[in-house]
Amino acid sequence: VDLLRMNCELLATCSALGYLEGDTYHKEIDCLESVKDLIRYLRHEDDTRDVRQQLGAGQIVQNDLLPIIIQHGQDKALFDACIRLMVNLTQPAMLCFGKVPDDPVFRHHFLQVTSHLQAYKEAFASERVFGILSETLYTFLQLDWEQRQEEDNLLIERILLLVRNVLHVPADPSEEKKVDDDASVHDRLLWAIHMSGFDDLVKFLASAQSEQQWSMHVLEIISLMFRDQTPEALVSAGHARSVEEKLRDSQELEALRQREQAAKRSRTLQRGTRHSRFGGSYVVQGLKSIGDRDVIYHRNLHNFKNYSHDTGKEVRRVPKRNRQAKECKDKRRSALNVRLFLREFCVDFLENCYNHLMYLVKESLIREQTQQHDETYYLWALSFFMAFNRGNGFRADLVSETMSIRAFHFIERNITNYYEMMLTDRKEATSWSRRMHLALKAYQELLLTVNEMDRSQDESIRQSSNVIKSNIFYLMEYREIFLTLLRKFDETKQPHSYLKDLVESTHLFLRMLERFCKGRRNLMVQRKRVKRKKSHAEKNQSPPETSPEALEETWKIVEEELRATGFQLSESLTEGIVPFDATSETPLEEQRTEAMVRVQDALLTRLGPEALGLLRAAREVWPEGDVFGSADVEPEEELELLKQILHANLPRSSPPEPMVEDDDDGAELEEEELESVQVSETEFNFLDFVKRFASPNIVRPYLLLLKSYSKNTPHTNHCITRMLHRLAVDLKMDALLYQLSVFNVFNKILSDPAASAYKELVTFAKYVLNRFFSLAAQNNKAYVELLFWKNVGAVREMTEGYGKEGLVSLFEKKPTWTEEEEEELRKLYEEHCHSEVPDIVETLLPLLSNSNRTRRQVVTQLVRMGLVDNAKELKKIGTRIVLWTEEQEQELQMLNCTFIDRSRARVVDKLLSMGLVSERRELYKKRSRKAQGKSSGKGMVKDDEEDGEDESEESEAEEDEEQEKGESQNGIRRSMSGPLLWLQNCLNKTANDREEDGFSQPVPLVPLTEANEDAMDNKSFQKLLRKLGMRAPANEQESFWRIPAKISVSQLRNAAAALSSREDEPEGGVEQSEPRSPTGELREEQEEEEEVVSGEQRAQALRALLLARKRKHYTTEHSGMCGNSIIVALSYQMTPVNYSFIGKG
Repeated sequence: VDLLRMNCELLATCSALGYLEGDTYHKEIDCLESVKDLIRYLRHEDDTRDVRQQLGAGQIVQNDLLPIIIQHGQDKALFDACIRLMVNLTQPAMLCFGKVPDDPVFRHHFLQVTSHLQAYKEAFASERVFGILSETLYTFLQLDWEQRQEEDNLLIERILLLVRNVLHVPADPSEEKKVDDDASVHDRLLWAIHMSGFDDLVKFLASAQSEQQWSMHVLEIISLMFRDQTPEALVSAGHARSVEEKLRDSQELEALRQREQAAKRSRTLQRGTRHSRFGGSYVVQGLKSIGDRDVIYHRNLHNFKNYSHDTGKEVRRVPKRNRQAKECKDKRRSALNVRLFLREFCVDFLENCYNHLMYLVKESLIREQTQQHDETYYLWALSFFMAFNRGNGFRADLVSETMSIRAFHFIERNITNYYEMMLTDRKEATSWSRRMHLALKAYQELLLTVNEMDRSQDESIRQSSNVIKSNIFYLMEYREIFLTLLRKFDETKQPHSYLKDLVESTHLFLRMLERFCKGRRNLMVQRKRVKRKKSHAEKNQSPPETSPEALEETWKIVEEELRATGFQLSESLTEGIVPFDATSETPLEEQRTEAMVRVQDALLTRLGPEALGLLRAAREVWPEGDVFGSADVEPEEELELLKQILHANLPRSSPPEPMVEDDDDGAELEEEELESVQVSETEFNFLDFVKRFASPNIVRPYLLLLKSYSKNTPHTNHCITRMLHRLAVDLKMDALLYQLSVFNVFNKILSDPAASAYKELVTFAKYVLNRFFSLAAQNNKAYVELLFWKNVGAVREMTEGYGKEGLVSLFEKKPTWTEEEEEELRKLYEEHCHSEVPDIVETLLPLLSNSNRTRRQVVTQLVRMGLVDNAKELKKIGTRIVLWTEEQEQELQMLNCTFIDRSRARVVDKLLSMGLVSERRELYKKRSRKAQGKSSGKGMVKDDEEDGEDESEESEAEEDEEQEKGESQNGIRRSMSGPLLWLQNCLNKTANDREEDGFSQPVPLVPLTEANEDAMDNKSFQKLLRKLGMRAPANEQESFWRIPAKISVSQLRNAAAALSSREDEPEGGVEQSEPRSPTGELREEQEEEEEVVSGEQRAQALRALLLARKRKHYTTEHSGMCGNSIIVALSYQMTPVNYSFIGKG
């Protein structure tokens, strides 16, 4: 009932518009209101678009709306309403339904709407209609932007949208059975646009500076105008056929004639000389039927070569997901007058509009001011007009806007995005594939234009071409894009035409790259390397032998090598060694340990220069403590240090998981495998780059395109043959093509009657087959290898011989643990888990019966057995490097006995008198000036940053305890007088504020001076704050101490008074006003200095004293090595030394 009532309402509304009598349209009084009612009805239509279908069936556009705008265009309000209604009625069916419906009912409605749109398009193909639209648009464009009203701009936009919608309507193939050079509906529409002058208005909008806001609409209209055209057809319009075109057509005709003659000869041979009513029956020996007997053939013998067991069987249905992607509709050739008009339009557009319009559209795309997928219009315009420019007397200045690295980058990013969306959005994979094809065409056209610039007579254009080529060949993204696209080709999502363009683009790129490399000796390109984990099947390298005899032999070889080179290292070796990784999360001290282990590993592998270079590089990174030798160390001393490192038992961390560095060749890597990406420069070798194409994943797409060799153009077949020739001849990997499907295609080519038209393919096929049969005479497994695609390793084995070493690793399994080994590991872990060893895994390894177990295997097994929760609990703790020789240990004992009765002050005085230290201040402990917010539990005095050595937790605890004890006995020193005065002022000020305001709230203690910040980090000062009732920061949100709100005004003033008395209290029971003797002042100064200097200054003093003693008592031969080692020992290993003799005198 509702549907019938709606039909009645629509019928009444349409009747109220007016009526057509002959060629004259008589409008009704309520015409304008009726048009507005129709707009309102369309706004409330249902999902089936019933209103739109009923209006289309009533032909309201043909019989009412178009006559109204033609004959009553002077009525501005009515004209505007009619344009609004027609814009709504002509919008694409895809926008109405969102997509092509899968439901049969909605599919029917979709097709009905499309048929109505095609009828609208035919009605619009009139010069009178476009004449009215052109006149109206011209009138508004005559006005300056200041004179235009908002309604004027809306009407301009609606006219452009209406033309775009009409041009967008697809052709009806069942109705338009037109041949080439005949005028279709689209051609008649284009001719109406041309005759009305609307095309001139489009060019004006594209070139005018004041009309930039319509740039996207203009580009859409232009792209739809040239929808069925090709640049080559427009370039040749009105010109005589060239010699190349005539030759190509004659070759095609000759190939067709040869095939026809071959078919005639075949039919003649099949027709016997004597007619036989009975074909006869034959037994085919060696060919089994369904049973065990031979096949019985009941037909003539001349048809036996076409015999197959599949004859008569039903064709197996291919699943939809495995079907090849469908091709887009073929291009057709329009009428000559239309092509001539479009050709002139292209010439004018390139000269006056292209660069300006493309710049505006590109800026809109970058700023995301456009709608979704609008970049496809930009890609189409780039490829179409640049191709037209190449064919129509190439001029680089006409397309200068899109000839830049920015254009290459924009297209490359879109290709990548389209491919990713094609994988993720599988329902719309076909649409994403078409967009990807469009981007590929644009990229191909950029390369063709650059190639055309190389042949230009202008030197500046050739230089610009070289600049562009240098950039695209240098950057890895542009250099390997075709390699990636070939590897990712999927025939179920990407059509045959995409593969054709991809193969031709790859051929062009390789040809340009090869020509570019020939004129240059050293071509540097960017290279990205990714670190990924090795597969578990790879065999771990056995560690070098470390027996004493082997170490002595290794040292002899290393020493001879170093002496032969005169301890001189090559520049490449020096620059390539990096002893630490600044981006690593590993602490610098642990990296120093790893650097020492790397030196030892280089020595164990007998790489003397590498070990020496690493030692020198590490010395520059860690100069403090002379761990890797002093700055002025002699070569002989370096040799002695290397020997000690070789024989030292260094603490090693768990064996790192083997890492390999592979080129980022686009292979699919799991995210977990990617460790890091390193960008570097390397010298480019063209042959090495071509080797990247030697893969079955690359050869398969070429074979797929080769199967249609008879339909391919000669240029496409040449591109295929040239790539296969590079692999088989240039790389000598012809075995890569030893595959049955390849040989099947070669057999078709060689047996083709028109084989003379494919001379290049025939010659190459014969070469590959001859090479195979030569190899088959030597390798009896060659025929079996035809069944499989082969990678580079299999090709090498097939041609050079099968080795057993390469097959062993394929069958290796992960080491398993027997029950006895698991029980042994459990007992050893339970015995040592409560011991205080720094690394329990290192303790268990030598105790296991199986000495081949690695740290990683033990850790994994402990986690699997549930003895530990995760591997992080067994993470190896970094150990400081200390090399103690027997001489050093004896020297340390002697020094301990000699100076056990000397105080720290005496040692400091002696150092000053000997001139080893210029000032007493140099032996003071450095104070940390870091900002607050860090943990305050480490005291006010930090470790000496110059030494670069972290104190152990035990040493820090002793130092904190000693500091607390000393400060609690002596009280707050005079250095705290400033912070105490500041705290007193804060308390008094808070008391006054609370007394005036009458209420209390917590007040933060914000230190503004450096002295106050240091005091707030001091433990004794914090102790004092707690005694006064101050509150420490409650959580991470708070950074400052606070005066609680509960403390009264009297309590605050009492605390301030107590601070005042403490500050005025004399030190040591002596009045400050009493004069002091010089001796007393000196003693007090010494005591103060003794209290400030901590255990680290004592170590520095002793270090300097030991250095002086070395200089006196040891010869030059031994002083450098031993002195440095003792300094290392005293600097980084404080626990073995008894410091009781450095107490106060």
